[in-house]
Amino acid sequence: MKHTKQIAALGVALVLGLTACSSGGTTDKGEQRSREKLAAAAPQYNAQPRENVKDGGTFTTAAPLPDQFNPFHADMTSASWEIAEWYNPSLFLQAADGEWSPNPDYLANVEDELVDGNRRVTYTINPKAKFNDGTPIDWRAFEARWKTQNGENKEYSVSGTNGYDLITSVEPGTDDRQVVVTYKGPWVWWHDHFVMPLHPTAADPETFNTGFVEKPHDEWGAGPYHVKSVDHNAGTIVFERNPKWWGEPGKLDQRVFRTLESTAELNAFRNGEIDAVKAVNKEFYTQVKGMKDVDIRQSAILATNFVTLNPDSKVLQDERVREAVLRGFDRETLLKVKFDGLNYTEKLPGSMSRYPFQDGYRDNLAQVGITYDEAKANELLDAAGWKKGSDGFRAKDGQKLRLVWPVTGDDSGKKNMATAAQAMLKKIGVEVSIDQRAGSELSKTLSEKTYDAFNLSWNSGRPDYGFAEFCGLFCGDPYMDSATQKKLAEKAREINLIGDKARQIEKWNDLEVEAFRTKLMLPMHNGPAVWAVKKGLANFGASQFLIGPKQDIGWQK
Repeated sequence: MKHTKQIAALGVALVLGLTACSSGGTTDKGEQRSREKLAAAAPQYNAQPRENVKDGGTFTTAAPLPDQFNPFHADMTSASWEIAEWYNPSLFLQAADGEWSPNPDYLANVEDELVDGNRRVTYTINPKAKFNDGTPIDWRAFEARWKTQNGENKEYSVSGTNGYDLITSVEPGTDDRQVVVTYKGPWVWWHDHFVMPLHPTAADPETFNTGFVEKPHDEWGAGPYHVKSVDHNAGTIVFERNPKWWGEPGKLDQRVFRTLESTAELNAFRNGEIDAVKAVNKEFYTQVKGMKDVDIRQSAILATNFVTLNPDSKVLQDERVREAVLRGFDRETLLKVKFDGLNYTEKLPGSMSRYPFQDGYRDNLAQVGITYDEAKANELLDAAGWKKGSDGFRAKDGQKLRLVWPVTGDDSGKKNMATAAQAMLKKIGVEVSIDQRAGSELSKTLSEKTYDAFNLSWNSGRPDYGFAEFCGLFCGDPYMDSATQKKLAEKAREINLIGDKARQIEKWNDLEVEAFRTKLMLPMHNGPAVWAVKKGLANFGASQFLIGPKQDIGWQK
């Protein structure tokens, strides 16, 4: 999540670029696209200054209402965070290239320094900043975020401790509106912390864990928009301008999220009911690219699609079986299946923690030697005692080698991936049972581990997020067994005490190799970020690392 500066103050320019010609929409010209070309090109989100954006209008997209609205809880989903950003404090801004700056609506100044080898960051809060219930945003909101997420109190169910466990104190500075955060060691990823502080009222374990279940708690938010209404039956949440907001007002009259399955989402966009849709599979892309008054906006995606194997699965306890399964995936063919009809190509990824277009990227999977190899996969399964029967599938001690593969939602890309994997693994005698589930069951499927193999996406929105959040993926549930979690977490703590980012990245790459040696994960592809957007929508689209002011999103004059 970052770029480092010693002093980042109000004088830093706002990160939202104002060059609409380089970051606007585009229509598809049929040229071959590649990850390298998209990464080198300017992200496309129709960047516009506020004076070019109309006052008024509604902006609607699809996003499932999460069961858990707390974006810091272990059961959070991408929708939990996406929705939270529209009514909660967002302390930092970020340019499309990843350049970081404090959000002056909330922070007057941020300084960091090393004191006796320990990182100390001092945040000076805008005196106007307050939560919707009138509570000042002060050092206590930082303390609440730290204490709920540092891992000391096991009553909190958190998405990860990722460096909060290295903080030794959060204290007031010259007054309550100044926060002094001190770390054990140099902690180079401090820009990732306190992006969104937590209202102190939500900081007790019961409220933190259950208080946000189906409740967004507008009174604990603070931003240019606030929650107008939530309708769980209709699956909608509506935001409107916040009368208690102290900064520039939101350009939109309303921001609306609707719960729609994949097919319904496409139909809603075609019918003009929603204003933007991701077009990252053939079905969507083919139908939207020729639509009138629609921009196709593209950039390199900030996500890695991967297959994970359940570390608790009875049929996958033998490492030879896990390796055989991973070797059964023809990733090149699956890549073609995924991007069929998108006129896009990329090289296979070798890391879950860094993108191929970033400095410091390394193909860590190659060092483990996991490649598509049917012969080797069959050899491993034979050695593990799984014998092929007359039906072509393997069994051992009366049990079939069957993997439950859930598909959540009705996205055709997910279904195609599962079907293709099913056919591939059949060649080595592994039966794949595809289990169709509702899109809303994603979080439950992961937390309860009701799968053997699962196709997921690991998203990141900041330049170094992958390594700063390494343990969110590799050191905790549900992706690794407990012994491996502990081992990786111990090494991760040692790496976090290194004060040089380049050295850290080298060590993180080495640790990712160790994680891949568990044979529990296989990166499949990155892909393009492709948005189909109604023409005229400003400051939204395929924006790569951009985190801009929500009040500047709207309809161009």
